[in-house]
Amino acid sequence: MLRLVERSVREPGPGEVRLAVGAAAVNPTDVLLRERGAAGLESPWVPGMDAAGVVESVGSGVVRLVVGETVMAALTPRRQEGGAQAELVVVPAASVVRVPDGATLEQAATLPMNGLTALLALELLDLREGQTLAVSGGAGLLASYAIPLAKERGLRVLADANSEDEPLVRSFGADVVLPRSDGFPAAVREQAPAGADGFLDTALLGLAAFPALRDGGVIAVLRGWHDGAPERGLDIRQVSVQTVLERTEWLEQLRQLASRGTLQLRVAGTYPPARFADAHRAMEAGGLRGRAVIVLEGARRHDCREERGSGDGV
Repeated sequence: MLRLVERSVREPGPGEVRLAVGAAAVNPTDVLLRERGAAGLESPWVPGMDAAGVVESVGSGVVRLVVGETVMAALTPRRQEGGAQAELVVVPAASVVRVPDGATLEQAATLPMNGLTALLALELLDLREGQTLAVSGGAGLLASYAIPLAKERGLRVLADANSEDEPLVRSFGADVVLPRSDGFPAAVREQAPAGADGFLDTALLGLAAFPALRDGGVIAVLRGWHDGAPERGLDIRQVSVQTVLERTEWLEQLRQLASRGTLQLRVAGTYPPARFADAHRAMEAGGLRGRAVIVLEGARRHDCREERGSGDGV
């Protein structure tokens, strides 16, 4: 169950910043948190891994960020003080960079966590220039970042899409767009007879993705692996974005690419705090071409003294 609560928010410690949040994206991980909770943490749990807003205060040792700067951040909700869907949050400064040039807070809030996930997946796949990467779920937000990032590395990208989404997926930079269906792995083989060198499984195909890969190929999976031992020498790499939330240089890379228009920041809908539940339902229903974004008031009143030290969360 989702409900608004009032919680105290501490001052930032050394190496931390406190953000007045203006926008927070809703991701599949938020649905999982709502359904399963967070082991070892007391409720209420505050979801959210993506925030955009204004630096409200900084802790000691923070020199890269200043009060009043408009920024985006990646954070984990699996901590007692919770995640991004709150008016005030404390975040490691390493997880915060300025928003992309020309981006709204709502647009910027779609980028940090999924962008980091895409960069980590590509690092784990470790493909060489000219090799072939297959991407499932080509029209989804994660794929929309992974595809242009893969093209930046000189990879050949095969992605899937429904017919109405084909132009969209081509706009991300995919070399070949194949029909989204159970036949996607076979269609990959038609384009790459020996099989793709790597597979980024954003659609959670699991074992069904294996036929698309060459012998000794590598697959990046997002929610762990529970389908047994791989075959044909295939290598399974598990992507855990929590391990890279403080990769400032990656966040800065994402910011620069979005500023150039290489990464498309897509907002599927915006929701005020009173409609938190609707934003989560939209994410859970699937089929979004972008992210549902919760629009908060924190960034609009970050300099009001009566608001310091407390903030609403979901």
